[in-house]
Amino acid sequence: MLRRSILWLAANQQVKQAISTLPVSSGIVNRYVPGETTQDAVKATAAIVSDGRKVTLDHLGEDTLDAAQAQATVKAYLEMLKALTEANLAASAEVSVKLSAVGQALGADGKKISLDNARVIAQAARNAGTTLTVDMEDHTTTDATLETVMELRKDFPEVGAVIQAYLHRTEADARALAYEGSRVRLCKGAYKEPESVAFQERAEVDKSYVRCLKVLMKGPGFPMVASHDPRMIAIAGSLATQNNRPAGSYEYQMLYGIRAEEQKRLAAAGETMRVYVPYGTEWYGYLMRRLAERPSNLTFFLRSLLSQK
Repeated sequence: MLRRSILWLAANQQVKQAISTLPVSSGIVNRYVPGETTQDAVKATAAIVSDGRKVTLDHLGEDTLDAAQAQATVKAYLEMLKALTEANLAASAEVSVKLSAVGQALGADGKKISLDNARVIAQAARNAGTTLTVDMEDHTTTDATLETVMELRKDFPEVGAVIQAYLHRTEADARALAYEGSRVRLCKGAYKEPESVAFQERAEVDKSYVRCLKVLMKGPGFPMVASHDPRMIAIAGSLATQNNRPAGSYEYQMLYGIRAEEQKRLAAAGETMRVYVPYGTEWYGYLMRRLAERPSNLTFFLRSLLSQK
């Protein structure tokens, strides 16, 4: 119930306006978002890479209904990739892109606009010596997002896909995506979804995650295990051993600001550990989904909020 309430707040414009007017440096956000600028993101990336971890960068923004804003997002990614190259960090840092941030919701032409924009970013990522992963959003966009991924892969087979274990459909999607060279990030899911399409109980989501993980680890693709759950991490390691997967044929992914010591432990043990680093001014929706995933963090959030008064 608490998780559903937090996700409701994520869509509440009045609450968003009230919280978003607080300065980003206030401490409410910077536990999960290292800053608003390209320079902030590069600095965070350098710190993470220095101890053996890797990075995927997300320029925050979604549900864009303005073509100019979609273009601005593309420009931000190009600037980021240029900055990573100049800092000799591109080999260790890829980018993650939400299609709704680059035009997917722009009416009848949205799918083509977002595909074209994602193609520009994918080319820039390749030129920089790195890759693009297309983030997944709510269930209403799943088919369109996967279709876009498949179109991108015709020219950029290295483009990563994301699937969410809480959706009923995801085990079938995992099977369809578990082919040679296919990079697939498996996460649990962070959007408020109806019972008709998504598991509602944590235990059911966990069971689905393991089923999907088994499919991906058994297949010839490249699984990206996106979870902070110690049980899922242990199961992934066991499945990798069972399927004779060497280090480097899969990776773990965790969010910036969550379980940093575990991230470092995995990297030190020889595992590929990638940190999802969001940055930018549009942090509200991202922050609320992080709170929904870990309602215990609500105490930290409220304490930070009250400290501003």
